[in-house]
This record gives sequence, structure tokens and C-alpha cells, in this order.
Amino acid sequence: MTQTKGDIGNVTPNAELVEMAMGYARSRTLCAAARLGIADALGDEVRNISFLAEHCQADREALYRLLRALASMGVTEETAPEHFRLTPFGKPLRKDAPHSAWAAVIFWADLLADEWSLLTDCVRTGKPAPQLRDPNVLSRWSQVPEAGAIFRAVMGTAPAEDYAPIARAWDFSGAKVVADLGGGGGSLLLAVLELNPHLRGMLVDREASIDAAKSRFADEKFSSRCELIAADLDEAVPAGADVYMLKHFLHGYQDEDAVAVLRNCGSVMAQNGSLLVIEFVLPPLVNRADAQLEGRLMSDLNMLAVTGGKERSEREWRSLLEAGGFHLTRVYPVGGDDLMVANVAILEAKPVSA
Repeated sequence: MTQTKGDIGNVTPNAELVEMAMGYARSRTLCAAARLGIADALGDEVRNISFLAEHCQADREALYRLLRALASMGVTEETAPEHFRLTPFGKPLRKDAPHSAWAAVIFWADLLADEWSLLTDCVRTGKPAPQLRDPNVLSRWSQVPEAGAIFRAVMGTAPAEDYAPIARAWDFSGAKVVADLGGGGGSLLLAVLELNPHLRGMLVDREASIDAAKSRFADEKFSSRCELIAADLDEAVPAGADVYMLKHFLHGYQDEDAVAVLRNCGSVMAQNGSLLVIEFVLPPLVNRADAQLEGRLMSDLNMLAVTGGKERSEREWRSLLEAGGFHLTRVYPVGGDDLMVANVAILEAKPVSA
């Protein structure tokens, strides 16, 4: 028999399968570090375990055991017995770090992990976790006061240059006004405006997201060219653009609700307007192991568990767009080395003639 790579005490001939089953261990370890504020307590200094235990309000011995595990993962380093510092790899766990990863760690390893715990029942019923949860058991979303702020900190707040491959994949030269619907922090719109100085922009999202995005559009070269609009896309889409973008938005919706949003878009678009749906496009057949495809299919299960939405194949996107009053004209793959954008495609659609 072969010892599993995880070495948590089980000996099995199926090491790779068991290693997959143990994948939550690193996630929960990282989540505990983020929740306890270990990175902020360490800062740029070497700290002893007594200082850290007091600062993090944690049991001294238990915290030491966690810090050793984090050191084995490369997040911290034990420089002397019971003395630790933060590594360059671990620095993004600090809340005050540029492009901090703290919110994303809590989002994935805490808030969404809570929904994933009900995945078996989601598959049995076809319903998302919020519809299956015992009403007497509070979800992590309702238990965590800053859950909404964490969500907004994760959505569309990466550096605008990270979205440049998407902005380059479609020709905006003939457009005048581009609207980013459900654009969160506005990173995609900023990338499009940066590469197309002739364009004006509209960032459209719920009021809390718009308020959070205001500081990113304060720069004079963007403030004069972009309107920030608070709106609920389930109710209505603001008019005024000739190009409308929906990035990783419709995948969060079941077909019926996604069609309603598409119809809201079509109701305000000119006949020669363009709708750009920026999403994963699943292949028609999955017949081999593929790490990048696995990520897209895990996103599909994430939608199943969290929102009831889904990732879709080109055929499914085409059908959805047709039901919403559009016809799919072309699919533009997005290249680049960044996996965040390299696996998406731009589905260009036009309103169907009345």
C-alpha cells in the first residue's frame, strides 16, 4: 500500500483519490489564518507565539500548531523556535496589502464553502443550497456581518490591466458608449476605456457596488467619460449605450431568469447594437482529464450549489440568447496567460429583428 501525499494517518492504495478528498484541509487552514488575522498581526516583523496568541485572541499551543502548518505551506516561516514571520507569498493575506487576498480567501473558503457542504443534496434535488437549508440553521452569509462587503471586494476589483485580454479580444473602435452591466468594481470597464480613449462608459450595478466603485473612477481621465448608475438588472436595464457587456453575470441565473435579463437588455438596445456575453463556454463533450476545464466545471458546480445557475456550452448559450431575443453572431476566444481570463470567451449577439 502507498501512503497518501497528505500523510494524515491513512494508508491507502488509492492515494490520488484520497488526496482529492482531503483537499479541504489547506482551504480550512488558510481560512483560519485569515479569520484570526495572523498576517496582520505579523506585519513586517518576526513575532513570537505569545505575542501572536494575545493579538489574535487564540490558544497559544493551538495557534503554534496552525502557524507550523502555514509554514509548511509557504505562508509563514519559523525563523527560530516559536518565532514566525510572514513570507512574500503570504503577504497578500494582510488586509492592508495592495490587492489583498483576504476577502477572496474568506469568500471562497468560508462563505461559499458553507454552500458547498450541501452539494450532495443540491445534486439530488437540482436546487441550490439556500433553498435546501434548514430555516432554523443560519448560513454563513447571514452570520457574517461583512459578507456583502466581502462579496463586493471580490467581484470586479482585480487590477484593470488583468482584464486587458478581454478588452483587446473585441473591436470597440466603432462603438461610442459601452455599458458594463453587473460590473462590480468596474475593472473590465476601466480596461476597455483605457484601451479605447474615444469611448464613454456606463457602469451599472446595485447601489452598494456602485458606491464601492466610485473611488476607482475618480481619476479625471475616467470620471469625465463614465457614468455610474445604480440599477437592478432584474427590473430594468438603463438605455444609452450601443454596446452592452455582461461578464460572468448570466451564469449565476437559471435559464428563465437569465432570459428575463436578456429581454431587459433588448428592450433598450438599438437594432445595430451589440451585446457581449463574457463567460466560460463548455465543450460539447468531456472525454479526458483537463485541469483548465476542471476549473470551468467546478464553477458550474459552484453555480449549482450557490445560485442555481450554470455554466453553458455554445449550443446552450445560443439557445438562451435566442429565447431572450438575440441571435449569436460570433464567439471570440480570449487569449492570455492569466487563467482568470484565458478560459473565457466573448459571445457577440445582436437583437433579433422585430
